[in-house]
Amino acid sequence: MDNDDEFYMKLALEEARRAYNKAEVPIGAVVVKEDEVIARSHNLREKLADPTAHAEILAVKRAANNLGDWRLYNCTIYVTVEPCIMCAGALVQARVERLVYGTTDLKAGAAGSVLDLVNSSKFNHQLEVKSAILEDECKKIMKSFFQDLRQGRIN
Repeated sequence: MDNDDEFYMKLALEEARRAYNKAEVPIGAVVVKEDEVIARSHNLREKLADPTAHAEILAVKRAANNLGDWRLYNCTIYVTVEPCIMCAGALVQARVERLVYGTTDLKAGAAGSVLDLVNSSKFNHQLEVKSAILEDECKKIMKSFFQDLRQGRIN
């Protein structure tokens, strides 16, 4: 499974690079069902002027549309950064089976760092979570983006 996880995380990193190239916070997401990519996306908050246009939300919407069902049973989502509370809630609501992420978000993460919303027994669904997949690459793109932003190389 680790090789598959790395393969799909590399696709999520491709999405993160697309976001970076659009001056968006470089987070990418890929939804997989039965070894098939059914949706992929990246952050588009700036372009869409939409606070909900996170990579995970956009990917989950596309996956549901592609499957014709809001329930994403037997799906895994690969995300370069630990989901925030909004995105973690969407994953629970969509009944995603598994979350694989690259690096933690110590300021807003809701899959084990700041909060553990995706495994709360207070909800009717919990996700299997695996973290630190291609962690160094996921950290590096975020660090580079914010360095470039601070130094005025990104507008």
